Amino acid sequence: MLRGDRLALARLISLIENRSSELLPIMARVQQRSGNAHVIGVTGPPGSGKSTLVDQVITLYRQKGFKVGVVAIDPSSPFSGGAVLGDRIRMQDHAGDEGVFIRSLGSRGSRGGLSRATRDVVRLYGAFGMQKILVETVGVGQTELDIMEVADTTIVLLTPESGDTIQTMKAGILEIADLFVVNKADREGADRLQMELRSLVEIGGSDQGWDLPVLLAQASRGIGIRELVDLVEDHRTYLRSQQRKEGDQTFREETLEIVLDELRKKIKIGRVENPYQAASEILKEIPWPRLGVSTHRPRSSWPRSNRRPGKRSVRR
Repeated sequence: MLRGDRLALARLISLIENRSSELLPIMARVQQRSGNAHVIGVTGPPGSGKSTLVDQVITLYRQKGFKVGVVAIDPSSPFSGGAVLGDRIRMQDHAGDEGVFIRSLGSRGSRGGLSRATRDVVRLYGAFGMQKILVETVGVGQTELDIMEVADTTIVLLTPESGDTIQTMKAGILEIADLFVVNKADREGADRLQMELRSLVEIGGSDQGWDLPVLLAQASRGIGIRELVDLVEDHRTYLRSQQRKEGDQTFREETLEIVLDELRKKIKIGRVENPYQAASEILKEIPWPRLGVSTHRPRSSWPRSNRRPGKRSVRR
Protein backbone atom coordinates (compact mmCIF):
# COMPACT_ATOMS: atom_id res chain seq x y z
CA MET A 1 0.00 0.00 0.00
CA LEU A 2 2.81 2.42 0.84
CA ARG A 3 4.20 1.82 -2.66
CA GLY A 4 0.92 2.92 -4.23
CA ASP A 5 -0.79 -0.45 -4.76
CA ARG A 6 -4.55 0.25 -4.87
CA LEU A 7 -5.42 -3.42 -4.42
CA ALA A 8 -3.33 -3.52 -1.25
CA LEU A 9 -5.17 -0.44 -0.02
CA ALA A 10 -8.53 -2.11 -0.64
CA ARG A 11 -7.41 -5.24 1.23
CA LEU A 12 -6.21 -3.21 4.20
CA ILE A 13 -9.57 -1.46 4.38
CA SER A 14 -11.24 -4.87 4.49
CA LEU A 15 -8.96 -5.86 7.37
CA ILE A 16 -10.03 -2.70 9.19
CA GLU A 17 -13.72 -3.37 8.61
CA ASN A 18 -13.37 -6.92 9.90
CA ARG A 19 -11.23 -5.82 12.89
CA SER A 20 -8.52 -8.31 12.01
CA SER A 21 -6.07 -9.46 14.69
CA GLU A 22 -3.30 -8.19 12.38
CA LEU A 23 -4.67 -4.65 12.51
CA LEU A 24 -2.73 -3.08 15.41
CA PRO A 25 0.83 -3.57 14.10
CA ILE A 26 -0.33 -2.52 10.63
CA MET A 27 -1.91 0.70 11.91
CA ALA A 28 1.17 1.44 13.99
CA ARG A 29 3.18 1.60 10.74
CA VAL A 30 0.44 3.54 8.95
CA GLN A 31 0.31 6.15 11.71
CA GLN A 32 3.95 7.02 11.03
CA ARG A 33 3.11 7.75 7.38
CA SER A 34 -0.35 9.29 7.73
CA GLY A 35 0.68 12.57 6.11
CA ASN A 36 -1.06 15.92 6.33
CA ALA A 37 -4.25 15.42 4.35
CA HIS A 38 -7.20 17.79 4.62
CA VAL A 39 -10.20 15.83 5.92
CA ILE A 40 -13.55 17.28 4.82
CA GLY A 41 -16.76 15.99 6.35
CA VAL A 42 -20.08 16.19 4.50
CA THR A 43 -23.15 15.62 6.65
CA GLY A 44 -26.85 16.30 6.56
CA PRO A 45 -30.24 14.59 6.49
CA PRO A 46 -31.05 11.79 4.03
CA GLY A 47 -31.95 13.06 0.57
CA SER A 48 -30.15 16.38 0.93
CA GLY A 49 -27.81 15.58 -1.98
CA LYS A 50 -24.61 14.68 -0.14
CA SER A 51 -23.38 12.15 -2.70
CA THR A 52 -24.10 14.48 -5.61
CA LEU A 53 -22.24 17.31 -3.89
CA VAL A 54 -19.26 15.07 -3.07
CA ASP A 55 -19.12 13.97 -6.72
CA GLN A 56 -18.91 17.61 -7.84
CA VAL A 57 -16.27 18.46 -5.24
CA ILE A 58 -14.15 15.50 -6.38
CA THR A 59 -14.26 16.84 -9.95
CA LEU A 60 -13.05 20.29 -8.90
CA TYR A 61 -10.24 18.98 -6.72
CA ARG A 62 -9.04 16.68 -9.49
CA GLN A 63 -8.98 19.67 -11.84
CA LYS A 64 -6.69 21.34 -9.30
CA GLY A 65 -4.42 18.28 -9.30
CA PHE A 66 -5.22 16.92 -5.85
CA LYS A 67 -5.42 13.22 -5.06
CA VAL A 68 -8.79 12.51 -3.47
CA GLY A 69 -9.97 9.74 -1.16
CA VAL A 70 -13.65 9.26 -0.35
CA VAL A 71 -15.14 7.39 2.59
CA ALA A 72 -18.89 7.03 2.06
CA ILE A 73 -20.83 5.69 5.03
CA ASP A 74 -23.93 3.77 3.95
CA PRO A 75 -26.63 1.89 5.81
CA SER A 76 -25.51 -1.65 6.58
CA SER A 77 -27.01 -4.75 5.05
CA PRO A 78 -28.93 -6.74 7.68
CA PHE A 79 -27.46 -9.91 6.13
CA SER A 80 -23.79 -9.23 5.41
CA GLY A 81 -23.16 -6.12 7.52
CA GLY A 82 -21.64 -4.45 4.44
CA ALA A 83 -22.67 -1.20 2.80
CA VAL A 84 -26.05 -1.42 1.07
CA LEU A 85 -25.30 0.99 -1.76
CA GLY A 86 -21.87 -0.38 -2.69
CA ASP A 87 -19.35 2.07 -4.11
CA ARG A 88 -21.78 4.93 -4.65
CA ILE A 89 -23.52 4.94 -8.01
CA ARG A 90 -23.42 8.73 -8.20
CA MET A 91 -19.61 8.75 -8.09
CA GLN A 92 -18.92 6.12 -10.74
CA ASP A 93 -17.63 8.74 -13.20
CA HIS A 94 -14.44 8.73 -11.10
CA ALA A 95 -14.09 4.95 -10.89
CA GLY A 96 -11.34 4.84 -13.54
CA ASP A 97 -9.38 7.79 -12.17
CA GLU A 98 -6.12 6.68 -10.54
CA GLY A 99 -6.12 9.89 -8.50
CA VAL A 100 -9.42 9.00 -6.79
CA PHE A 101 -10.19 6.15 -4.42
CA ILE A 102 -13.78 5.65 -3.24
CA ARG A 103 -14.81 3.17 -0.58
CA SER A 104 -18.21 2.63 1.01
CA LEU A 105 -18.38 1.47 4.60
CA GLY A 106 -21.44 0.10 6.34
CA SER A 107 -22.55 2.09 9.38
CA ARG A 108 -22.92 -1.22 11.29
CA GLY A 109 -25.38 0.20 13.76
CA SER A 110 -23.46 3.37 14.60
CA ARG A 111 -25.73 6.22 15.68
CA GLY A 112 -23.16 8.94 15.20
CA GLY A 113 -23.13 8.91 11.39
CA LEU A 114 -19.79 7.11 11.03
CA SER A 115 -18.66 3.52 11.23
CA ARG A 116 -16.03 2.36 13.70
CA ALA A 117 -13.57 1.87 10.85
CA THR A 118 -13.81 5.43 9.48
CA ARG A 119 -10.90 6.95 11.43
CA ASP A 120 -8.55 4.14 10.49
CA VAL A 121 -9.52 4.32 6.82
CA VAL A 122 -8.84 8.07 6.86
CA ARG A 123 -5.35 7.33 8.21
CA LEU A 124 -4.81 4.76 5.46
CA TYR A 125 -5.76 7.33 2.83
CA GLY A 126 -3.27 9.79 4.31
CA ALA A 127 -0.49 7.20 4.21
CA PHE A 128 -1.48 6.33 0.63
CA GLY A 129 -0.83 9.95 -0.37
CA MET A 130 -4.35 11.34 -0.60
CA GLN A 131 -4.34 15.11 -0.15
CA LYS A 132 -8.09 15.63 0.16
CA ILE A 133 -10.20 13.11 2.06
CA LEU A 134 -13.98 13.45 1.84
CA VAL A 135 -16.05 11.68 4.50
CA GLU A 136 -19.75 11.43 3.72
CA THR A 137 -21.91 10.39 6.66
CA VAL A 138 -24.92 8.14 6.50
CA GLY A 139 -27.36 10.95 7.30
CA VAL A 140 -28.88 10.10 10.65
CA GLY A 141 -30.03 13.54 11.68
CA GLN A 142 -29.83 14.60 15.31
CA THR A 143 -27.19 12.13 16.50
CA GLU A 144 -24.81 12.76 13.60
CA LEU A 145 -22.03 14.41 15.57
CA ASP A 146 -19.11 11.97 15.22
CA ILE A 147 -17.94 13.75 12.08
CA MET A 148 -16.56 16.67 14.11
CA GLU A 149 -14.03 14.28 15.70
CA VAL A 150 -12.71 13.15 12.30
CA ALA A 151 -12.98 16.11 9.91
CA ASP A 152 -10.91 19.27 9.83
CA THR A 153 -13.70 21.05 7.95
CA THR A 154 -17.35 20.02 8.26
CA ILE A 155 -19.93 20.90 5.61
CA VAL A 156 -23.55 20.67 6.78
CA LEU A 157 -25.95 20.19 3.89
CA LEU A 158 -29.59 21.20 4.21
CA THR A 159 -32.51 21.62 1.81
CA PRO A 160 -35.51 23.97 1.82
CA GLU A 161 -37.56 21.02 3.09
CA SER A 162 -35.25 20.47 6.07
CA GLY A 163 -37.88 21.95 8.38
CA ASP A 164 -37.76 24.19 11.40
CA THR A 165 -34.26 25.65 11.82
CA ILE A 166 -34.83 25.87 15.56
CA GLN A 167 -34.90 22.06 15.56
CA THR A 168 -31.68 22.18 13.55
CA MET A 169 -30.11 24.30 16.27
CA LYS A 170 -31.27 21.85 18.95
CA ALA A 171 -29.66 19.00 17.02
CA GLY A 172 -26.24 20.56 17.61
CA ILE A 173 -25.71 21.39 13.95
CA LEU A 174 -24.43 24.88 14.76
CA GLU A 175 -21.72 23.35 16.92
CA ILE A 176 -20.39 20.94 14.28
CA ALA A 177 -20.73 23.07 11.13
CA ASP A 178 -17.86 25.02 9.58
CA LEU A 179 -19.91 25.70 6.44
CA PHE A 180 -23.63 25.54 5.74
CA VAL A 181 -24.87 24.68 2.26
CA VAL A 182 -28.54 25.06 1.35
CA ASN A 183 -28.75 22.60 -1.53
CA LYS A 184 -31.51 22.42 -4.15
CA ALA A 185 -31.63 26.19 -3.95
CA ASP A 186 -33.99 26.40 -6.92
CA ARG A 187 -36.80 25.18 -4.67
CA GLU A 188 -39.17 27.43 -2.78
CA GLY A 189 -37.98 28.39 0.68
CA ALA A 190 -34.23 28.24 0.01
CA ASP A 191 -33.69 31.98 0.48
CA ARG A 192 -35.74 31.95 3.67
CA LEU A 193 -33.73 29.05 5.10
CA GLN A 194 -30.50 30.83 4.23
CA MET A 195 -31.62 33.97 6.08
CA GLU A 196 -32.78 31.98 9.11
CA LEU A 197 -29.48 30.12 9.29
CA ARG A 198 -27.55 33.38 9.06
CA SER A 199 -29.63 34.75 11.91
CA LEU A 200 -28.82 31.71 14.04
CA VAL A 201 -25.14 32.07 13.19
CA GLU A 202 -25.17 35.71 14.26
CA ILE A 203 -26.83 34.79 17.55
CA GLY A 204 -24.32 32.03 18.15
CA GLY A 205 -21.33 34.24 17.33
CA SER A 206 -18.24 33.45 15.25
CA ASP A 207 -15.53 30.93 16.12
CA GLN A 208 -12.62 33.19 17.05
CA GLY A 209 -12.54 34.91 13.69
CA TRP A 210 -14.23 32.39 11.40
CA ASP A 211 -17.61 33.71 10.27
CA LEU A 212 -19.67 30.62 9.47
CA PRO A 213 -20.81 30.95 5.81
CA VAL A 214 -24.26 29.95 4.54
CA LEU A 215 -24.07 29.14 0.83
CA LEU A 216 -26.82 28.45 -1.69
CA ALA A 217 -26.09 25.65 -4.17
CA GLN A 218 -27.57 23.29 -6.73
CA ALA A 219 -25.21 20.33 -6.63
CA SER A 220 -26.96 18.45 -9.44
CA ARG A 221 -26.16 21.33 -11.81
CA GLY A 222 -22.76 22.22 -10.36
CA ILE A 223 -24.01 25.62 -9.17
CA GLY A 224 -22.22 26.98 -6.10
CA ILE A 225 -19.68 24.15 -5.95
CA ARG A 226 -16.68 26.25 -6.95
CA GLU A 227 -17.60 28.83 -4.31
CA LEU A 228 -17.95 26.00 -1.78
CA VAL A 229 -14.48 24.63 -2.55
CA ASP A 230 -13.01 28.14 -2.21
CA LEU A 231 -14.64 28.48 1.22
CA VAL A 232 -13.32 25.06 2.28
CA GLU A 233 -9.80 26.17 1.34
CA ASP A 234 -10.33 29.46 3.21
CA HIS A 235 -11.29 27.45 6.28
CA ARG A 236 -8.13 25.37 6.02
CA THR A 237 -6.07 28.56 5.83
CA TYR A 238 -7.90 29.79 8.92
CA LEU A 239 -7.13 26.54 10.77
CA ARG A 240 -3.45 26.84 9.90
CA SER A 241 -3.37 30.41 11.21
CA GLN A 242 -4.94 29.18 14.46
CA GLN A 243 -2.29 26.47 14.70
CA ARG A 244 0.44 29.07 14.29
CA LYS A 245 -1.15 31.22 17.02
CA GLU A 246 -1.32 28.23 19.35
CA GLY A 247 2.31 27.44 18.58
CA ASP A 248 3.33 31.04 19.29
CA GLN A 249 1.41 31.00 22.57
CA THR A 250 3.02 27.73 23.65
CA PHE A 251 6.46 29.13 22.80
CA ARG A 252 5.82 32.27 24.86
CA GLU A 253 4.47 30.30 27.82
CA GLU A 254 7.40 27.89 27.86
CA THR A 255 9.95 30.71 27.54
CA LEU A 256 8.24 32.69 30.31
CA GLU A 257 8.39 29.66 32.61
CA ILE A 258 12.17 29.41 32.07
CA VAL A 259 12.61 33.09 32.89
CA LEU A 260 10.38 32.92 35.97
CA ASP A 261 12.19 29.84 37.26
CA GLU A 262 15.46 31.75 37.11
CA LEU A 263 13.91 34.76 38.81
CA ARG A 264 12.54 32.61 41.62
CA LYS A 265 15.98 31.16 42.23
CA LYS A 266 17.58 34.59 42.51
CA ILE A 267 15.10 36.68 44.50
CA LYS A 268 12.22 36.53 46.95
CA ILE A 269 9.48 38.67 45.43
CA GLY A 270 8.29 40.14 48.74
CA ARG A 271 11.71 41.61 49.63
CA VAL A 272 12.49 43.46 46.40
CA GLU A 273 12.54 47.23 46.73
CA ASN A 274 13.08 47.90 43.03
CA PRO A 275 11.68 44.96 41.00
CA TYR A 276 12.67 46.59 37.70
CA GLN A 277 16.32 46.87 38.72
CA ALA A 278 16.28 43.34 40.13
CA ALA A 279 14.76 41.92 36.98
CA SER A 280 17.26 43.78 34.82
CA GLU A 281 20.21 42.41 36.76
CA ILE A 282 18.87 38.87 36.87
CA LEU A 283 18.12 38.77 33.15
CA LYS A 284 21.79 39.43 32.53
CA GLU A 285 22.66 36.32 34.54
CA ILE A 286 20.19 33.94 32.88
CA PRO A 287 22.01 31.32 30.76
CA TRP A 288 20.53 32.45 27.45
CA PRO A 289 22.70 30.14 25.31
CA ARG A 290 20.40 27.23 26.22
CA LEU A 291 17.65 29.10 24.40
CA GLY A 292 19.92 29.56 21.39
CA VAL A 293 20.49 33.30 22.07
CA SER A 294 23.80 34.99 22.80
CA THR A 295 23.98 36.88 26.14
CA HIS A 296 25.57 39.96 24.65
CA ARG A 297 23.24 40.59 21.71
CA PRO A 298 20.20 42.85 21.93
CA ARG A 299 16.84 41.23 21.25
CA SER A 300 16.31 43.20 18.04
CA SER A 301 19.38 41.51 16.55
CA TRP A 302 18.34 37.93 17.36
CA PRO A 303 18.11 35.65 14.33
CA ARG A 304 14.61 35.45 12.91
CA SER A 305 14.49 31.75 13.75
CA ASN A 306 14.86 32.68 17.44
CA ARG A 307 12.33 35.52 17.40
CA ARG A 308 9.60 33.51 15.69
CA PRO A 309 8.85 29.97 16.83
CA GLY A 310 8.58 27.12 14.40
CA LYS A 311 5.24 25.58 13.51
CA ARG A 312 3.92 23.03 15.97
CA SER A 313 1.55 20.25 15.02
CA VAL A 314 -1.54 21.29 16.95
CA ARG A 315 -4.84 19.81 15.81
CA ARG A 316 -8.11 21.59 16.08
